Amino acid sequence: MVELTTEELKQYFKADIFKQISATADALGLECYAVGGYVRDIFLQRPSQDIDVVVVGSGIAMAEALGKRLGRGAHVSVFKNFGTAQVKYHGMEVEFVGARKESYTHDSRKPVVENGTLEDDQNRRDFTINALAICLNAARYGELVDPFDGIGDLKERTIRTPLDPDITFSDDPLRMMRCIRFATQLNFYIDDETFEALGRNRERIAIISRERIADELNKIILSPTPSKGFIDLDRCGLLELVFPELAALQGVETRNGRGHKDNFYHTLEVLDNISKQTNNLWLRWAALLHDIAKPQTKRWEPRIGWTFHNHNFIGAKMVPDIFRKMKLPMNEKMKYVQKLVGLHMRPIVIADEEVTDSAVRRLLFEAGDDIDDLMTLCEADITSKNRERKQRFLDNFQLVRRKLKDLEERDRIRNFQPPVSGEEIMQTFGLPPCQQVGVLKSAIKDAILDGIIPNEHDVARAFMLQRAEKMGLKPKEKQ
Repeated sequence: MVELTTEELKQYFKADIFKQISATADALGLECYAVGGYVRDIFLQRPSQDIDVVVVGSGIAMAEALGKRLGRGAHVSVFKNFGTAQVKYHGMEVEFVGARKESYTHDSRKPVVENGTLEDDQNRRDFTINALAICLNAARYGELVDPFDGIGDLKERTIRTPLDPDITFSDDPLRMMRCIRFATQLNFYIDDETFEALGRNRERIAIISRERIADELNKIILSPTPSKGFIDLDRCGLLELVFPELAALQGVETRNGRGHKDNFYHTLEVLDNISKQTNNLWLRWAALLHDIAKPQTKRWEPRIGWTFHNHNFIGAKMVPDIFRKMKLPMNEKMKYVQKLVGLHMRPIVIADEEVTDSAVRRLLFEAGDDIDDLMTLCEADITSKNRERKQRFLDNFQLVRRKLKDLEERDRIRNFQPPVSGEEIMQTFGLPPCQQVGVLKSAIKDAILDGIIPNEHDVARAFMLQRAEKMGLKPKEKQ
């Protein structure tokens, strides 16, 4: 966080559009201020594209007047239902809204809105660090208005509400998710009084749509250290309400002196490991869900201890329901997460045993273009505190990676289709679509994956003819 004088702040508002906003506001006799995240991020030295301007008066009238002043290069969009307008100009987007005060009913986060002063508008902001305002009128250009010591909270890296946190969170419960999201994104601390209010108001989250909750979860997942957000969600009691399947991973059970790892904290460690490698949201989701079925599959076996047999397969079956419930996309993104959850044990099993060509070919065939992401997930999944065991797995994974590369270059297995098609099998033997066609096609595929024959048409056709003969099938010309 940097401290800036008024003269220094003016340098952040040198773009022509800010000068035009200033001139327009003065011509209309309106006060106007840059507010919110754009101002906050100036002090945090973070890039920000979201420019919000509060007008003490009509934000829509201000935007329309600015559009006329800017001329043909400007595009103005008006959203009368929300009392806002957007101006796009030379690659910049500015949102305008009139200063307002809000009141809420208990069953909705949609406020009753009245015109207000700048003070009213800052009072309704979610957090002190988002209530900062910088005047854009010529007489006070670059002057900071900070009634809640948001600058002090930026210095202390603290998330705090401007007014009573119980009222702030009860009025708009989505702010509870935003509170934890900002703390996670910025690596800030949540003020004690604010955090306690999260717990007291957590049941209010029920009035928030699943889409809005999922949007905040995605932003937490995309944070540099997402575990921080999920731990805070758990500590305040929100996690079991917004993501009960993840909360269910918690806890360690011990029998006869034998326990298992806490799968909640293991999952968060895997997620953090993945986050150091990639910004791929859906790979991060796969990390979050890779062990999601462990509570369902946990069994005690006296001879070997705790087991979670088939948790990867059961977990893959759970993915569509979780995505549907959270209103996440039910398209190829969901299928990608489902595939990685279902396959995440395969490289580990291969690495723990002898790394055979056949096993690696089959892994490459099933993972296809997602093989590299799968290997990244599996390497992140090695969280053993035993350094020797961890290093042995990582060394074996390097061996698997080398075999994957070698076999792909040699056999072209990734996303391959058997070189003899079902249509060719039917034409060769005069067969209609039937089980025998599927048997022959599978036999060819398995022979290639097991290294019995190369991935080549003529060799595969000769293999097909031999196998068909054993099945009592003859080519049409010999029938």
